[in-house]
Amino acid sequence: MIFILTTIFFILGLIIGSFLNVVIFRFNTERSFGGRSGCMTCQNTLSWYELVPVFSFLALLGRCKNCKSKISWQYPLVELATGLIFAGLFLKFQDFFFLNTLAFSLTYAYYAAVFSLLLVIAVYDIRHKIIPDALALILGVLAFFGLFFFGENGLPAQAGFYPHLPSILEFLSGLLIAVPFALLWLVSRGKWMGLGDAKLAIGLGWLLGLSRAVSGVVVAFWIGALGGLFLVIFSKKYGMKSELPFAPYLVLGAILAFLLELHLFGI
Repeated sequence: MIFILTTIFFILGLIIGSFLNVVIFRFNTERSFGGRSGCMTCQNTLSWYELVPVFSFLALLGRCKNCKSKISWQYPLVELATGLIFAGLFLKFQDFFFLNTLAFSLTYAYYAAVFSLLLVIAVYDIRHKIIPDALALILGVLAFFGLFFFGENGLPAQAGFYPHLPSILEFLSGLLIAVPFALLWLVSRGKWMGLGDAKLAIGLGWLLGLSRAVSGVVVAFWIGALGGLFLVIFSKKYGMKSELPFAPYLVLGAILAFLLELHLFGI
């Protein structure tokens, strides 16, 4: 039963991931998020069988059926990432699914929306090396809203829908996580860290709580160091002075800290 339900939520994530790709490619352009999708090269409108998440990419061997141009690997990777996140969220909140359907629905919808937004921010930063203020603001608003309606209620592993008045520490968690990033940006004049990362950190602090947020940031720096070293050694495009987007590492650290309940420092 759990396997079947996990698969259903994974497939739901694949579908949502397909839409997230549309958002990533069309955000800050004159194109709307609605309408039929088309090839980015020849603009040919895609048929339904060319829009099946992941499987269409594999069936077409990563090329447009009409003009044979390469299709970006971003499409299946974002779809798979969203599917894994949606499946992970179900596994985290599965007890609510069986005990309280309403609490599960509210909790799942909230975190699915927030982590979908984080995925958009991460991939957009990879593509353009910038975190749009609008997306960081939406994340901050959603995370601050969540302070009042989602919490641990004494059971960290089962954090979910729990209307309450946040503690002072919960209110301050966003700022406490963001301050070090802001200082790095200020001291280095933007060379070590972008201001967008500090804005993103505010939302992550409110979303995860201080303990998980600190753990997620530490994990992000660990993965970022390894990832940066790998790119410098094996990629001709990157050198020691290359600008590397950090939002993807922050988002990955946040996802791992939340789904795995990382409390590395017992804060």
